[in-house]
Amino acid sequence: MTRDLAETTARWYVWATVAVVVLGGVWCAAHLGAGLGIEALAYIFVPIGGAIAAASVHHLVRPASRPASRPASRPENRTFSPTGGDRPGLDPVALRFWRTVLVAVVLITIGYAWLAADMLTHPAEARTRSMPAPAAALVAIGFLAAIGALTRVPVVASRGEDRWRMLLDRTIAFLGCASLLWYLGLAPMLSAREPWSPQAMLLVGLGLLVAVGALTKVSYLAGGPVDPVAMRFVAAGGGVPAGAVSVLAVQFGYIAGVPAQAIVMPLAPVLITLGVAAQSRAVHGPRREPARVGMMLPYLATILVGVPLVAVALGAPLRWPARVTLIAAVLVTALVMVRQYLAYRENARLLRTARLQEERLRYEVTHDGLTGLANRALFRERLTAALTTDPVSVLLIDLDDFKAVNDLLGQEVGDRLLISMADLLRTETGDDHLPVRVGGDEFAVLMTGGHADPEELAGRLLAALGDPISEHRLLMRASIGIATAPPGATTDTVVRDADVALITAKQGGKAGFVRYAEGMGEPVLAHMRLGGELRRALDDGEFRVVYQPIVRLDRNWVIGVEALVRWHHPTRGVVSPAEFIPAAERTGLIVPLGRFVLRETCRQAAAWLAEFGPDALKEAGLNVSARQLHDPDFVSDVADALTDSGLPCERLVLEVTESGVLRGQQISRALCELDRMGIRLALDDFGTGESSLSLLRAVPAAIVKLDKSFVDGIEIDDGRPAAADARQAVARAVIQLAHALGLDTVAEGIESAEQVAALLELGYTRGQGFYLAEPMPAAGVSRLLARQRAVETRVTREIRARSS
Repeated sequence: MTRDLAETTARWYVWATVAVVVLGGVWCAAHLGAGLGIEALAYIFVPIGGAIAAASVHHLVRPASRPASRPASRPENRTFSPTGGDRPGLDPVALRFWRTVLVAVVLITIGYAWLAADMLTHPAEARTRSMPAPAAALVAIGFLAAIGALTRVPVVASRGEDRWRMLLDRTIAFLGCASLLWYLGLAPMLSAREPWSPQAMLLVGLGLLVAVGALTKVSYLAGGPVDPVAMRFVAAGGGVPAGAVSVLAVQFGYIAGVPAQAIVMPLAPVLITLGVAAQSRAVHGPRREPARVGMMLPYLATILVGVPLVAVALGAPLRWPARVTLIAAVLVTALVMVRQYLAYRENARLLRTARLQEERLRYEVTHDGLTGLANRALFRERLTAALTTDPVSVLLIDLDDFKAVNDLLGQEVGDRLLISMADLLRTETGDDHLPVRVGGDEFAVLMTGGHADPEELAGRLLAALGDPISEHRLLMRASIGIATAPPGATTDTVVRDADVALITAKQGGKAGFVRYAEGMGEPVLAHMRLGGELRRALDDGEFRVVYQPIVRLDRNWVIGVEALVRWHHPTRGVVSPAEFIPAAERTGLIVPLGRFVLRETCRQAAAWLAEFGPDALKEAGLNVSARQLHDPDFVSDVADALTDSGLPCERLVLEVTESGVLRGQQISRALCELDRMGIRLALDDFGTGESSLSLLRAVPAAIVKLDKSFVDGIEIDDGRPAAADARQAVARAVIQLAHALGLDTVAEGIESAEQVAALLELGYTRGQGFYLAEPMPAAGVSRLLARQRAVETRVTREIRARSS
């Protein structure tokens, strides 16, 4: 059934019952005004309207009749009928409710039809004749069935005190509303001058009971399968006619039976069909948000139960109906007191919970979630407060090389290390000072009072870090910056000075502490400004690539180059790499700078290869930092540079330092991928690290470059063979290891012919240094390669001439 058809049908039933009421009203006016018809005709309108209402409910609950192949208009509200068809329909709970209502309406309709038949067969006694007992029993059973249907509708699920509180609210509401209806409606019928039959008063009472029970029930429904509006209409179908009949009976006596039967009681079928229409809209239309009035109903009921008391206070006679109302008022008052006590307990519990949550939130806002130390916000708050009255000292503590722990051992191990560091700070600072986790691997200690000795505490912290910490037994180092400020200093100034001291401590070799002194920030500030200038220099193209030849020692013949970067500053001239490379590493600009050097080197090497042939220049190398290897895009950057330039992979050499290789799994993966691509890897500054021998097997290196420190003095001959052997020991060991592992070697930093001779005697065939050739622009290398090609051409001609 489509939504439009369902609503049209429901409206038809409503208008049909309204028509019955209108006809009853017209007949009633004609009868009372002109004496038209017998009085017994008044009793036919209720069963007619009841039959229409029963048909309306039956139409709502009947099984679907259309084929299952026809798509439903609202799949989300679809139910499956026993006949096999499927359509938007009632939930099983709603279906049970409306089937029970159908039974109730049918029983009530049969009962009133019985009454109509009895009155029509005894028209002379219509005004005073009582309702037949079987008919009254059927109507009573119908009302009880309606009460049962309302009772079985589920309300909001609740537990514990919530359940008792809801039960008290509903009891208060029921007693308050029932006492008012009793006092104003049912009780006056018992003492009317023309008393009604017990059957009539029983049915009126049941109708009022349906109304009060439904009102109490609906007020605590949070949506659900039975539409609350529909339930209100069903409740009104019992309560509105019952209340109106009681008023008419008290005011007009037996003559009120005509309008009651012809107009008032037929309103019940109208309200039932309106309920059916509301349920149909809820099934086929958009879901409405339920209106919750349950919280206000107990207060309203308390006011209503006071109405009879006010009437008695104003002079109404205190008869037994009023006494029943007084007893109900006392019960309501007692229940309200119990309810208020439960509310007091609930409010006290909520206040305790709110205080605990507030304390927890305040703690979370001011403390670090991992270590439990004070966080940056609490640190600045305490520092600002202390500076108003006392001198303070601040220690900034940064764990050296903590990133390597995270990379090599994982973040969980790093977190445990931070927790252990926090415990160490608590132990060393005690209750006198405030330990803080500023963020990441950076901590702080706030010391207040002039007696505090920050250097003594810094020394104790560094000494404590001399032993392994955390359950993983890791040996960590830390750098500490100290700043002291008098009262009245600003928070930002103290923190800045401590930060400058920390940076100075790190630049001085780490694992130590530095106390801030006036003027200490100038070099640090210059270093920071240098980072900004690097960004601008990259954007403005101020960097140039120069090349230092790698020479075959026995012929002084150029066989390769190492690319080096130079910064041509517009005002400072050429800036030393020793100055700007650390700044580029610190700021991360080494990644785009290295990308520029890589692409320029590949482009230039490909140009030399095209100009001078494949035998002129065997390889072109460049230095790669650990920061570049950590970049996840580095391998693809290398592949793109080779593709764009056309340089064969085997012609490119990437030089890495021993310390850079030991920086985590990301670097190891990158080196292996580069090796699989056919790119040659060289270990630069070989022999200066801590793991040279293991690296020769762990890293897919093809070349080792002997560090300049082992070349210096290698040529000295002071007549003492033992001293000469000692000076040549490392160089000799490196060449032997390289030959054993099938690796090429390059000696760095050659500065004299004597060093060349000594290296040749040890077995080295390639080298680089200022003696052999200084770094030069690409044009200088082109001239060297052109000269070598001319020499080769001349020698080839001479050989051919001799042979001819």
